Amino acid sequence: MSWWILPTTADIGLRAFCEDAAGAMSEAACGLQEIQMSPKGADSAASLPRTSDEWTVELADDDLERGLVRWLEEVLYRGSAESQWLCEAEVSVADGKVVARVEWVDSEMVEREVEVKAVTMHELALVEVVEGQVIPGVDSDIPSFEGPGWMAQVVFDI
Repeated sequence: MSWWILPTTADIGLRAFCEDAAGAMSEAACGLQEIQMSPKGADSAASLPRTSDEWTVELADDDLERGLVRWLEEVLYRGSAESQWLCEAEVSVADGKVVARVEWVDSEMVEREVEVKAVTMHELALVEVVEGQVIPGVDSDIPSFEGPGWMAQVVFDI
């Protein structure tokens, strides 16, 4: 696991680490999905038949932070409106787009215990962590991270 639940007062957030921005986006999406599922939902998602697909989100002015929000909004939208529950994603960022090769299952078959209503801009971050730089941990919940790599942080409205 390369993501951890971020302590917040009323909503729920996460912080993810990876070697590159695309990987941090992928980890954030996986974290979003896991936060929402019940244990039974996680078991069923692992055993349901999967569909492979490609999802694309346009970046505005090559803004990676806003791209992270748009990518996570796409994951939420597809899960609720298109019945496509994201299970795995291999994300790439190039030519002003976030492109993800994904595997999804029927959302109706995945039990959830938390409903994420929206992706917020509160405490949003998608930043490169240079070699030797340390991102401090949060309480005992999230470990510190030493670069090189990327950190994604996002808070969800529940």
